[in-house]
Amino acid sequence: MIPPVQAHVLILLIFSVIAVVALQRMRMPSSLGYLLVGALVGPHALALVPDIEHKRVLAEFGIVFLLFTVGLNFSLPQILAMRNLVFGLGTAQVVLTTLIVGVGAWLLGHSPETAFVIGAVVAQSSTTVISKQLIEQGEDQSRHGRLGVAMSVFQDITAVPFVVVIPVLGLASGSIAAPLGFALLKAAAAFVLVYLAGRWLLRPLFHEVAAQRSAELFTLTVLLVSLVAAAITQSLGLSMALGAFLAGMMLGETEFRHQIESTIRPIRDVLLGLFFVTIGMLLDVSVLPELWHLALAGAVAMLIAKAVLVFFIVHFAGVNRATAVRTGVVLAVGGEFGFALLAIALDNQVLASDVAQVVLMAVLFSMLIAPFFIRYNAAFASRLVQGPVLATNGVAQAEDAPPDQRDHVVICGYGRIGQNLARFLEAERIPFIALDMDPARVRDAHAAGMPVFYGDSSERDILEAVGADKARLIVISHDDLGAARKVLQHVRASRWPVKVMVRTRDEAPLAELLELGATEVVAETVEASLMIAAHVLLMAEVPTKRVLRRIRAAQANRYQYLHELYRSDEPVLGDADQDAGHDRLHAVELVPGAVAVGQVLGDLDLGDCRLQALVRAGERMLHPPPGLRLEAGDTLVLFGTPDGLDKAEVALLAQLASTEREAASVRRPIP
Repeated sequence: MIPPVQAHVLILLIFSVIAVVALQRMRMPSSLGYLLVGALVGPHALALVPDIEHKRVLAEFGIVFLLFTVGLNFSLPQILAMRNLVFGLGTAQVVLTTLIVGVGAWLLGHSPETAFVIGAVVAQSSTTVISKQLIEQGEDQSRHGRLGVAMSVFQDITAVPFVVVIPVLGLASGSIAAPLGFALLKAAAAFVLVYLAGRWLLRPLFHEVAAQRSAELFTLTVLLVSLVAAAITQSLGLSMALGAFLAGMMLGETEFRHQIESTIRPIRDVLLGLFFVTIGMLLDVSVLPELWHLALAGAVAMLIAKAVLVFFIVHFAGVNRATAVRTGVVLAVGGEFGFALLAIALDNQVLASDVAQVVLMAVLFSMLIAPFFIRYNAAFASRLVQGPVLATNGVAQAEDAPPDQRDHVVICGYGRIGQNLARFLEAERIPFIALDMDPARVRDAHAAGMPVFYGDSSERDILEAVGADKARLIVISHDDLGAARKVLQHVRASRWPVKVMVRTRDEAPLAELLELGATEVVAETVEASLMIAAHVLLMAEVPTKRVLRRIRAAQANRYQYLHELYRSDEPVLGDADQDAGHDRLHAVELVPGAVAVGQVLGDLDLGDCRLQALVRAGERMLHPPPGLRLEAGDTLVLFGTPDGLDKAEVALLAQLASTEREAASVRRPIP
């Protein structure tokens, strides 16, 4: 006899696999499959799985990890950088939709609390449905596509204040001003607490964990940090999701963001799937014959109202009518966060069961209709503006350039070869992003203003996070053959239009790597033999003066570049020649009180070291003027022997105590 809990798990897994496969074949979001599974096997239909409490607890963790990953993608500097969009179009869309729909619901006889929740649920849009449909139509880089996705992503952030406010509506009796003010005060306190913890504890913690090179320990630490932050806000009487969002936002400012997101994604997806199953269990199919017409009318009203409202907001901001219409059509769909807010409202008894059924069905119907609605956005625009509208915007103009990285080079491995590649790319002004698994090297390179991030390049999620699918080239500069195979398999399986260059020590794996999809394989032994052959030909007086001049010019600088490396805490595979006696790069941050602060750059006595670059406020200057006066927070990138670097650092920070010098040597990543 199979225990009931085990049987319930098996039933959910069987139905979920079938539903997700079917929905993906129809190119529909997997979340709809989970919702349908919950409705089918739940207590209101086949009753194969009762609506038991422990599944609700696990589902709440799904919301926690969802908000955690949202926070990772919206660090505080990023939100401030996007303030025109965030506090302009995004705020207007969410606030006005909530207000107008809420007033409409109130006029229909609902209580103010219920009307507010309905407005908040309707204001959300599905980023998953929108982005998937736009990519399929080839409109993801059009102006209306980028506007729609950016505004829908901002709605994910607005879920955070809603998560704070909605529980207060269920607890308050009479005036809600005092409870709401107290809840907002506690939310501000939680933000300050998590912010300070992120600044002083999280970055050193993850540096220490990453240095152990244990995937298991890294995963445990991510889980611990997210759940501790959730527990802190819960202890303050707030939602667990709020703490998870704040922790994710703090970690989003670190160089570990991509690896953390990749680590947490499988756990988040499973728990989030369970959350959608529990939401589906709330759907009472027995009342569908009685309520379907109300739900369908609500879905149509939602699509039309949101499309019209977004049109006026975007058009008022100066966007042309056709683009405004298409953006409105894209954002009209309901969203997954609406289900999350609906679940919170039900748990706090803000919504009656019959009202929740209608709202739940309406949002579900809108998500089912949305792909067809979005597909014909150009046709809607053509009719409304009375003129032809292209399916895409064609050649993008400068003001429409996408905010994400495109046409860049991804360097997998920032060791000896990766650093030299980055140097030449920087000299040619070719954008690049580098990945490396050595936290000390990443820390130094980041402090020196280089776009280097901690992450395992053999993981598909990490490659997607750094835009490998939109890059012009991927360079595998390490000599880990197994990792190189995985990268090539990801590129081929995903059909990314990107070239891949692979470095190997010899020619043995050449055929295999080319078969896996490598564009070019560079073997070190072959390149060494070519260089020797060039010398032999020159010494044999072969008349190749032009080639000879170029070879001699390259030799004049090449060997110095080969030793300009950021130091690593321990030897890394492929960098065995990086011993303690070699010259290297070292980044020194000038903290307040350092003797060098206030001095003119040209007056510094660096001994045998040379200044390679200066980083100020995130801007990297390769050739800073000698008359530049140094400020606290500047980072000097020095090149020299280990002893020379130590002496130069002591001279620069001479007035600091030894413990302060150690703290000053911890480099900060670029904001």
